[in-house]
Amino acid sequence: MTTMNQPITCVLVANRGEIARRVFHSCRERGISTVAVFSTPDAGAPFVLDADTAVHLPGTAASDTYLRAEVIIAAALRAGADAIHPGYGFLSENAGFARAVEAAGLTWIGPSPAAIDSMGSKIESKLLVAAGGVPVLTELDPATVTESQLPVLIKASAGGGGRGMRIVRAVADVPAELEAASTEAASAFGDGTVFCEPYLETGHHVEVQIMADAHGTVWAVGERECSIQRRHQKVVEEAPSPLVERTPGMREKLFAAAVAAARAVDYVGAGTVEFLADEAGRFYFLEMNTRLQVEHPVTECTTGLDLVALQLEVAAGGKLPERQPSPRAGMVGGAAIEVRLYAEDPAAGWAPQTGTIQRFEVDGLAADFALPARERGLRLDSSVEAGSTVSIHYDPMLAKLIAWAPTRTEAARTLAKALATARIHGVRTNRDLLVHILRHKAFLAGDTDTAFLSTHGLETLAAPVAGPAEEKLAALAAALAGAALRRDQARSNGVLGGLPSGWRNLPSMQHTTTFAGPAGEHPIRYALTRRGLKAEGFGGTGVVHLSAEQVSLDVDGLVRTWHLAHYATNAATVIEVDGDGGSVTFTEVERFPDLSLAVAEGSLTAPMPGAVVSVHVQAGDAVTAGQPLLVLEAMKMLHTIGAPVDGVVAELPVTVGQNVDVGMVLAVVNAADSAVK
Repeated sequence: MTTMNQPITCVLVANRGEIARRVFHSCRERGISTVAVFSTPDAGAPFVLDADTAVHLPGTAASDTYLRAEVIIAAALRAGADAIHPGYGFLSENAGFARAVEAAGLTWIGPSPAAIDSMGSKIESKLLVAAGGVPVLTELDPATVTESQLPVLIKASAGGGGRGMRIVRAVADVPAELEAASTEAASAFGDGTVFCEPYLETGHHVEVQIMADAHGTVWAVGERECSIQRRHQKVVEEAPSPLVERTPGMREKLFAAAVAAARAVDYVGAGTVEFLADEAGRFYFLEMNTRLQVEHPVTECTTGLDLVALQLEVAAGGKLPERQPSPRAGMVGGAAIEVRLYAEDPAAGWAPQTGTIQRFEVDGLAADFALPARERGLRLDSSVEAGSTVSIHYDPMLAKLIAWAPTRTEAARTLAKALATARIHGVRTNRDLLVHILRHKAFLAGDTDTAFLSTHGLETLAAPVAGPAEEKLAALAAALAGAALRRDQARSNGVLGGLPSGWRNLPSMQHTTTFAGPAGEHPIRYALTRRGLKAEGFGGTGVVHLSAEQVSLDVDGLVRTWHLAHYATNAATVIEVDGDGGSVTFTEVERFPDLSLAVAEGSLTAPMPGAVVSVHVQAGDAVTAGQPLLVLEAMKMLHTIGAPVDGVVAELPVTVGQNVDVGMVLAVVNAADSAVK
């Protein structure tokens, strides 16, 4: 790099979460001051505390905070920032925002507004690159879609991240899905424009990282494969692409097409050109993201380049070397894999989860947000820490965990192990799904097309890593640890402090504790005697170590260890059990439950906090299984609540516009057979 001719001394990040923290990290390393902006729900979030200065944007909705260009620019001027980094999402690809930043005398850390305009519209960008000879998928007129053209994909023209996207498999569904996609896009990006194109059931999502300066140099930094997706949002990303690795000549063609796209709009800064490719290596232009991507760490880990630092230098007028630096020592031929850890339940229709993060620990980390210093290791880019609150207002991604190693297999193995043994307490996540993907033989073979989840079965992939037998052992560990905790509490209160847990001066009945876990209820009956542990159904199992936080058992000659944490909630006592065989969350079943809290049979409860945006039925209506009853909006996504069975809507206590909490009854459907009675 040459010396900056427009020095940047203070950067405001017009974003939140882990991307704000990532930008702050590179700024700190270069002596650049940082400014955060935050909404009311984000007060006290880790990214706010990471910044040198923080400015409150009153409000909760993105439209009142992170999407208001004028208040963000005012915050930058007030805090003394001389540059704005947009992160990704929100206003990152908004040309009007970029123009307003420059008009305010601030440095825009991104491409020119003209380039954003050209590439920001997926419709216009396809026409642009097609004129340059890059293959594209043909746009369809939604009004004239025929059965022979199905399935089709309705897609938001602005923004990304899977919002405003719908697969349509029936012509009759096109109008409703157009409206739903447009509504979702408007909510997420402030632009409801959508378009329609053929949907390829299988394919490979391959993208090229671009870095360009204002002096005519354009680098194709490397490619990534991001084919494993849910709801059109990426879940697993890696560099290099397995498809490109095994297809001779494909990388050169991809790089040439990506560079041509960048040069067509005089691109400056970091950007990504995305393609959909088939197994033969033929590829079609999808879009160009005129910003930094979520998955940029895998490129950093395989090249040694700090992409955020390069953004800062290019924005300040720096010049890239004409020849791109070689990958750092030890990473030539290496691989990096990133997974996105979401607060969601894949087995329940990807329902977002909310709550407080009680613990968030991953063992063996070599870096947080930083470039790795050795040839293998783990990096964590996280938006949360212990004590953080996951709210309904924003995307449910908690963190990105990245592993890099000399080989792809080693990177996958390292990442799966780190996820399986991580201590993530307080909210349900997609952690088990990620572990199953990383250990799947098809993934390890590089067979990672966009149909991966449906091909290999979400039911299997989303199953708990801790199977029924492992869960049963974890329940025994939870029972023993719970007894140890109660003994510790008794001792602290001076109650028979010298006696061991469960001591009796006469023989008595076994202790019985029941835990509810993913596989169902586990009644644990045990006694700690002079001769050791006696537990029904656990013959040959003995205690090696016992405390409230750690239990080691000898299971038929093998010593197994679990780490435990106990949390008292309003609803029940929760015990988190983490072991090498996976993690299990248990709730202790009350011996004498409060019957007044029971929910009526046939009740549909809110799977997450949100707002009711539409209601499609009335009390008394006959419905069929799967028929949409109402739609909730949470975390900028629309979630349809369907009838569980054929029957009649007995109750419908919610209305459009109403805010609902998790567990609240939305409707009651009496099954058809019960209605007859």
